[in-house]
Amino acid sequence: MSAAARAARDGEGEVRPLVFTLPNALSALRLLGVPLFLWLVLVPEADAWALLVLVASGVTDFLDGWLARRLDQQSVVGQILDPVADRLYILAVVVGLALRDVIPWWVAISLPLRDLLMWGLVPLLRTRGYSALPVHFLGKAATANLLYAFPLLLLGDGEGTVASLADVFGWAFAIWGIGLYWWAGVLYAWQVRKLLATTERRPARDG
Repeated sequence: MSAAARAARDGEGEVRPLVFTLPNALSALRLLGVPLFLWLVLVPEADAWALLVLVASGVTDFLDGWLARRLDQQSVVGQILDPVADRLYILAVVVGLALRDVIPWWVAISLPLRDLLMWGLVPLLRTRGYSALPVHFLGKAATANLLYAFPLLLLGDGEGTVASLADVFGWAFAIWGIGLYWWAGVLYAWQVRKLLATTERRPARDG
């Protein structure tokens, strides 16, 4: 078993139960930007401001991880907030862009569907004493591609050379991102299958 996998088991590792830290504050700020983005893109259709929110989300996504390592403030709360913020942004963007007819609904449905299937594996992991498995680099690459794709697709919902180029590059990132997103999900499911086959069931604990 790898060190990362051992760290995932029972929430063990070198993270601490810190709450009020600068990285966690940035993650919380990112979460507040989710409803703001949806309002901007759907109600006033203020695409420039919506793009600014997405850019700010990307910058704070980088900063919270970098600061957590730099300041030695890695925490359990941060490990929860960061991926939750990523998933909520992806969900908000695909729903917003689908409602604006910028992307087809099959794109909007395929990404949350993959996350739903992954969440369905968590109870199986808990039978072996794990709360999660280490995030695969493919999953990180997929998220990065999608976070590049959606601002470009929003920018591409217009006229002119810049919009045309943004649309082309946006779909290139989106196709790669969706493919990698599902590939990472398949690898994660395979890891869970191997874990169930090679690890004994742990007895349930009271409370």
